Formats: sequence, structure tokens, C-alpha cells
Amino acid sequence: MSPLKRQILLITVIAAAIMELIDTSIVNVALNYMSGNLGATLEDISWVITSYAIANVIIIPMTSFLVNNLGRRNYYIGSIILFTFCSFMCGNATGIWELVAFRFLQGLGGGALLSVSAVVVYELFPKEKQATASALFGIGIFIGPTIGPTLGGFITENYSWPWIFYINIPIGIAAAISCMFLLGESPIKQQLKKIDWIGIFLLIAGVGSLQTVLERGETDDWFAAGYIIVLSIVATLSIIGFIIWELSIENPIINLRILKYRSLSIAAVLTFITGMGMYTSIYLTPVVAQRLLGFTPTQSGLLLLPGSIVAVLALIITGKLLQKGVAPAFMILLGFLCFIYFNWSMSRINLETPAIDITVNLVFRAIGMALLTVPLSTLAVSALDAKDMPQGTSLNNMMRQLGGSFGISIINTYVARRVALHRMDLITHIKVENPVAVERINTYTHYFQQKGFGLLDAKQKAMQLIENVVVKQSFFSSYLDAYLLIGLFFAIVLPLLIFVAKRDKARPIVIPSSDH
Repeated sequence: MSPLKRQILLITVIAAAIMELIDTSIVNVALNYMSGNLGATLEDISWVITSYAIANVIIIPMTSFLVNNLGRRNYYIGSIILFTFCSFMCGNATGIWELVAFRFLQGLGGGALLSVSAVVVYELFPKEKQATASALFGIGIFIGPTIGPTLGGFITENYSWPWIFYINIPIGIAAAISCMFLLGESPIKQQLKKIDWIGIFLLIAGVGSLQTVLERGETDDWFAAGYIIVLSIVATLSIIGFIIWELSIENPIINLRILKYRSLSIAAVLTFITGMGMYTSIYLTPVVAQRLLGFTPTQSGLLLLPGSIVAVLALIITGKLLQKGVAPAFMILLGFLCFIYFNWSMSRINLETPAIDITVNLVFRAIGMALLTVPLSTLAVSALDAKDMPQGTSLNNMMRQLGGSFGISIINTYVARRVALHRMDLITHIKVENPVAVERINTYTHYFQQKGFGLLDAKQKAMQLIENVVVKQSFFSSYLDAYLLIGLFFAIVLPLLIFVAKRDKARPIVIPSSDH
């Protein structure tokens, strides 16, 4: 392949990966508009995010298997076409569940755009420049979800929400045509294997059921709902059965045996937490900015833009430092510390905090992501043979998406519980013994009396206004608690870095397998 064709292919696969990742967050700032336009509740509209994430989590670990059986070129181009077609159908959806269904199919198509793109980027660089490859792909991994809210806010405010899906169409068509001419098959040829239908079924049942339980449990009072009990049992049995089955057959859909390598297994855990921090911060920040701080969709998206610019520079520097021999564990430590600081700092904002302070906090988040993306990708595949690299890459990417998906569900549940606690705490201060509360109620009552309301009506409206303030502050305090919770998760897993601090990362952990 000529240098020009190599560069075009590199741009194509990175653009495809960015397009897929943009769609994980581009809808976040448009949820209110979608809700009103489609006549759906905010709880139902959240499935627009969740269905895409579930599909990603299901398809990403299956990528290597599908590539081997369908051929990389056919699978990748087919996935681009599916993603592009479903983007068009999402924009044309007339009902919430129609939109959710096509978002799920869009997520299935998007899975290959992430995993296969990563492998192609690695192949286009010699082994001594793998850190540069990681940095280039890392830019896409970071930029995609980060610019999503900015782009989504601009499109939603100036055009209409369907255009957040329509913009994928020209990119998808261009990427498909480019790959038809430039993308070849994997240089590592593997013979076709028997399809692991049982593994596929168990994976879909386990992940789908677990995600549904996490997403809907709080809304339907958890185990008070019969279907939550059933899905919890299905999730538990399916996931356990999946692990046992995949370790016992010769040609599994996901080769879990490669997790015997310490570098991959620890990188997977750290990547899961990174995905949790990455996606929950992108989810929480627009919600807090729009619903509580009064920002427009465009202003909410612009909060993340300076951090994106800083992150691109930081990613390039990170790749060069890795090439010069800086230990990935050291950079991962710095990245986790940046994320811990970001979450701690965001948990201390108030309703009067200016936009510049939030933007500065988000710059720390961006630097943290830049320090984590490349070293974690490098660490994950550092001990693997070439034939296992696609599986390792897929597993690591799956953990990032799984962390984000679970993180959003956990945060929604946590916020709902904290709102009730904060509301009860605030209400206890609204009593006649509290002169501040009495003065505030009297001020509001007098205001409404001046507007022509009678004394009883004015008092009723004053109390309703107090209630609105209490609800708003309860939600605000709960979201701040959510930031703190995510920071705690980062702190808890930090000790794992001790086990990868040494440079001899290739030593595997011995785990019993079906061969023993």
C-alpha cells in the first residue's frame, strides 16, 4: 500500500471510530427536545442512550469471532452500512420505541467501527511505533464522546434533533466507499470456526437483562416488580453460564482465557472504571448545566470544548512519552489522580458557580482521559501474541463501554435515592422556629399579594415556590454526590497499579482452563 493510500485508510477508520463514539453522547443534550417531540417521559427517553450502549457491549466482544467467520472487510463495511442506515431511520423515528429500536441496531453496527478500527490502526504502524498508533486512536476515543455534547447542542438549538443522526450519513457513505477500495483482510488468517450460538445467546441474555435491571430497577421499586426479579435471575444465571461455557469449549465467541495475562486483566478493570468516569461525566455535566444552572444546549456543550483541545495535545505527548520508555503505570496513576480531583472539585460547586470554573474542572478531566487512554490500551495488549490482539482489543473496548453503560445506570439510581434524602433534610429546616425560613415565606407571600392574589392564595403559591427551590436544591446536591461517588470508584482501584508497576508485564497469571 502506498503512503497516500495508507494515510487515507488511517483517516477513514479513525473517522469511523469517532463517528461511532460521538453517537454515544451526542444525544445527551437533546433528550429534553426528544422527550417533548415524541411525547415520552425523561425516564423512557433515557433508553435512547441505554439501548445504544447495550448493543455496543454485546457486539464489541464478538467482533473478533465475526471477523474470522465473515471476513474483516465484509464485516467492517457491512457494519458501516448498517450504522449509516439506522442513523437515517433514527432521524425519521415518529415514536420513542421506534427510535430506541433503531438506536439498538445502530449500536450493533457501531461495534465494529470501534474494535476493527483499532486493530487496523495498529497494523498500519510498525511495532516500534505502536505507542503512536495508540495515541492516534486514543484521540478518536477521547474526542468522540467529548465533542458529542458540543455538536449535539449546536445542532439541536439551531436546527432540530433528527439532524444529530443525519450528520452520520455522508461520513458513513464516504467511509464505506473508502474501505471498499483500501481495506484488506487481516494478515493473520484463521480458519472458519463453528458458530458459538450458545455463547452468543448467553451473552445477549446476560448483558441485556443486567442492564435493564440497572436502568429500570429504581423506577419500578426494584424487587417489588416481578419482571425485575425474573431479569435478575436471568442475568445471574446467564453471566455465570457464559463464563463456564466459554472456558470449556474449543472455539468460544470470546476467548476469556487471554485474561490469564496480568496486564490485560488489570487493564480491563481500570478501563471499566475509566469508562464509568468518562461517560458519567459527559452525562452528568449537561444535565446539571441545563436543568439546574440554566445553560442552553450550546453553552452546555461548549463547556467541554476547551478540555477537548487540551486533550489532543496531551494525547500526542503521552504517546511520545511511552515511546521514550515512561512506564504506563505511572501515567495511569497521574490520570486517575486527575479524575479524582475533577470529581472532587465538581462535587463542591454551587448554583452560582460560573461557567469558567466548570470548564477548568473539565480540563482536568480531559487531561486525565488523555493520560489514561493510550497507556491503558498499550497495557492491555502488551503481553498478547499477534493472534490474540484482536480479542484483547475487543475485550478492553467492551470494558470501557460496559463501564459507561453501568455507570450511567448506577448514577441514575444513586441520584434518585439521594434526592429523597436531601429533600427530607431540607424540609426539616422549614418550620416556624427557623426565622430565615419564615422570612423567606413572608417575602414570597407579600410578592404574590402585590400581584393581586388573596392572602390564602399568596401563601399557597409561596409554599409552592419554596417546594420548587427544595426540589431543585435536592437534585443539585444529589448530582454533586454522584460526582463524589465516581471519584471514590477511581480511588478504590488505584492499588491495582502495584501489580503492573514493574516493566515485566508479560508474565501471565495462571488460571485453570479447559486445556488443563
